[in-house]
Amino acid sequence: MARGARFLLVLALLVALLAVVFQLYRLRKPRLWTVEELSLYNGTDEGLPILLAILGSVFDVTKGRSHYGPGGGYHHFAGRDASRAFVSGNFTGDGLTDSLQGLSSSEVNSIVDWRKFYFERYIFAGKLIGRYYDSQGNPTKYLKGVEMKAKRGAQLLEKQKSDEAKIPGCNSKWSQQEGGEVWCDTGYPRLVRRPGDIALTGQVSQRCACFQENELDKAGLVVYEGCDYLSQSCKVN
Repeated sequence: MARGARFLLVLALLVALLAVVFQLYRLRKPRLWTVEELSLYNGTDEGLPILLAILGSVFDVTKGRSHYGPGGGYHHFAGRDASRAFVSGNFTGDGLTDSLQGLSSSEVNSIVDWRKFYFERYIFAGKLIGRYYDSQGNPTKYLKGVEMKAKRGAQLLEKQKSDEAKIPGCNSKWSQQEGGEVWCDTGYPRLVRRPGDIALTGQVSQRCACFQENELDKAGLVVYEGCDYLSQSCKVN
């Protein structure tokens, strides 16, 4: 190869390298992104980093290319803000959206926890203009509302844990041959509502807790079907 041709080849490689370095520098410096710009960084172009957004915060997840690139289990998150899908599990069509409308405080809190995970594990690359940040990069009322709802969810969850710690839960076991069983080392098993779940998830749920004999007349306690009133263990389906 002639000296001139080698020089041109080296020069071309140097220019390409500088372009990559500039692109990496540009991404490492947080900036504002539009939806259209972000969509280009979905992992289909191997010359570009892979980005995703959650609650409007953009992250460089290139080091997880095997997960976020084409064919990866999390590829549906790349190049967009699909915040809702982090808790809904709907990775197609309308499920890949940044709208959290209708989600419970518990679910919103989980998404905020996911955002914390990305801040801890990946490079923060900026903010996405739209639902969560305005054209100046300022938080919108929607983002502030989401963070307040998540905070309430976290507080309710802590209160529920604290309240339930005061009443010991049942022991339990299950096997394919014998089915399920709950029992109390001291006290008697009863089903009791978890009131915090109504605020957290919008649904009513129950747990098994152990109560002393003098507590069994409390309102809301339910004896397991087919179980004796003063039995310390009950078979369950």
